[in-house]
Amino acid sequence: MASYVPPHLRRESSAQSLPINYRNATPKPYPETLDRDDRLSSSFSSAAFRRSGGLTPPPDPEVVFEQWKPSDRVSRLKPEQIEQVRLRLNVDVTVASDSPPAPAPIESFSDMGLHVSIMKDIAFHEYTRPTSIQAQAMPVALSGRDLLGCAETGSGKTAAFAIPMIQHCLAQPPVRRGDGPLALVLAPTRELAQQIEKEVKSFSRSLESFKTAIVVGGTNISEQRCELRAGVHIVVATPGRFIDHLQQGNTSLSRISFVVLDEADRMLDMGFEPQISEVMKNLPQKHQTLMFSATMPVEIEALAQAYLSKPVQIKVGKVSHPTANVSQMLEKVSENEKMDRLLSLLVDEVSQAEQSGHALPLAIVFVERKTRCDDVVEALVAQGLNAVALHGGRSQLEREAALHEFRSGSTHILVATDVASRGLDVTGVSHVINLDLPKTMEDYVHRIGRTGRAGSSGQATSFYTDRDMFLVAHIRKAISDMESGNTVSYATGKVARRMERESAAAQKEARLMMSKLSVTGAASINIEDKYRYMLTPTSIKKEGVADGAWDD
Repeated sequence: MASYVPPHLRRESSAQSLPINYRNATPKPYPETLDRDDRLSSSFSSAAFRRSGGLTPPPDPEVVFEQWKPSDRVSRLKPEQIEQVRLRLNVDVTVASDSPPAPAPIESFSDMGLHVSIMKDIAFHEYTRPTSIQAQAMPVALSGRDLLGCAETGSGKTAAFAIPMIQHCLAQPPVRRGDGPLALVLAPTRELAQQIEKEVKSFSRSLESFKTAIVVGGTNISEQRCELRAGVHIVVATPGRFIDHLQQGNTSLSRISFVVLDEADRMLDMGFEPQISEVMKNLPQKHQTLMFSATMPVEIEALAQAYLSKPVQIKVGKVSHPTANVSQMLEKVSENEKMDRLLSLLVDEVSQAEQSGHALPLAIVFVERKTRCDDVVEALVAQGLNAVALHGGRSQLEREAALHEFRSGSTHILVATDVASRGLDVTGVSHVINLDLPKTMEDYVHRIGRTGRAGSSGQATSFYTDRDMFLVAHIRKAISDMESGNTVSYATGKVARRMERESAAAQKEARLMMSKLSVTGAASINIEDKYRYMLTPTSIKKEGVADGAWDD
């Protein structure tokens, strides 16, 4: 039987589908008369040429996709044994009908055929066993196939793409000064990009000449420019800032052959689809793409269909559902009572920790607005509690300092807006408090996912008022379903969230209508069909609605 050839190596060459700078053997000077799209496309692969003073740059080296093989022990596994391993790992794998089977999951790093330096760094960090997503995603990535991964928070997915990415880069010809990177990771936020960069460096620490650059907004662009022009192996970036560097000719896409779109659903939510498309459409023909998303809305499926070639789809655990090891509490309070209740809760936790001699527990408090974030921190500090703020209005240095204080334990309370609800991985967060509930169930799940990570237990407390009743009903149902062992399901993505907001607004309108009717003493009403699903069966009578139908 012939060995498997990755899809990107089987693609037929189509000169007409490539940007002009990939088709021409001799690059042309950068003309000012080109329109914006042509200028952008040209800058993607001719950065080194433009800096060389007009001399024709040497051709880019040929991309190398090694024929990867796992250990003999793994190669000998039979299909039924592979399925047993996936069942034990709680991994669901799907491939297209005309694609070969996905590689078997591997439960030992030593069976993955990794570079000796990577194995040395894995041992240094005392990683003994791959997590479920790592066991299945790493063999797929190492084999050169495109991947669409969906895993719950705290699952170890960063290492699942970082290790194969480093292995791929080590197989390529050396990076020269002026070359673009060999691999690119796009992430939605600065904080997530920093975490990814840290993980990549942890698995390449033994490689002295291996260079990783982080390219995000809010930091000195000239320092990033120097680093990129010197030549790096991997770039971890937010889409907007990376496009800025491409337009300025500080880097190029011409040597990229390994791409990761991390937290892809979040990037789409934040409006980065145009930037993602600019990058993906101008990549060299031979490249491998890995996409990871916490949810699988229709928008992600469309993105995968556009830019992934017959991907292996991997789903681990109950994706984007409240994790069972997070204890969830709902507490109804008036808006004016929220701060007092928060202070009481946090002061009690500190007192209990001090009395027992334990370290102060780490807690994240989520609020709705930036200004409220700062106000809450001020109130907590006034009560003698150590707290810092994290929101989009802070500078990059301020945000980094806040995260450092929180991670190190010198400050045990982080007050944040939704900038911290996804991707932020801080070990030891024991309590998430929603001072203000978010607008949608999806955002709620991501918030409470900051605790109870990697198998540990956690607690989530949410304060709510009458305006939150639509979401509270969803949360209560999810808690009930989990306790009963039923599947927790809800829609995700932009379209789903818009519909959820519209439903919440319709329910609010219905509540106001019923409130007015109860005041006027109306005995009978005609409930519109669009409101009927919001009422409990016992609250609907033949001739009207019982008083207090929405009371808790």
